[in-house]
Amino acid sequence: MVWKTLARHFISHPAPPCKANDAAVAALRQRLAAAGHKKLGRSLAIRHVAAGSCNGCELELRATQNLVYDLTQYGLSFTPSPRHADILLITGVAGGNMLTAVRQAREAMPEPVLVIAVGDCAVDGGVFKGSPAITGGADSILQVDLVVAGCPPAPAQIIEGLLALLEVNDTAPRPVRVPR
Repeated sequence: MVWKTLARHFISHPAPPCKANDAAVAALRQRLAAAGHKKLGRSLAIRHVAAGSCNGCELELRATQNLVYDLTQYGLSFTPSPRHADILLITGVAGGNMLTAVRQAREAMPEPVLVIAVGDCAVDGGVFKGSPAITGGADSILQVDLVVAGCPPAPAQIIEGLLALLEVNDTAPRPVRVPR
């Protein structure tokens, strides 16, 4: 019964075509591969910490790993251990109860470490700005190297931010901000 309903739905309502611009994805792919190998000569591992998030940003982060964007082909991957990570990626409002977890993750990471705040909540608290339960964004906990604004930012924005971080000169002022 359920299968007949599902089949009827998918036959009468086919899935919409992918909205990603193939040329833009290909350009991002080339730039990211060149920048990552040029900067480090090896792959980068990302440690993600959700510091009080609604999971919107996490869904977009996972989309960066799908068949359209596929970060692993560029040498970028997510790791569960901060000891193996090069990048600390923070999402969420940086709630007071997550301060210790974020700091412990950062202290466990080997130098050099790049810190990224993804999403409006991680940038400045988003719609929760001013609440006594939050610290006001990732920069209130750690020094942030890259800010990717948006609620939530699109996968292409996140990849563009990673590119900007890899391509930026060491003398650039901090933090780098990715436009919406």
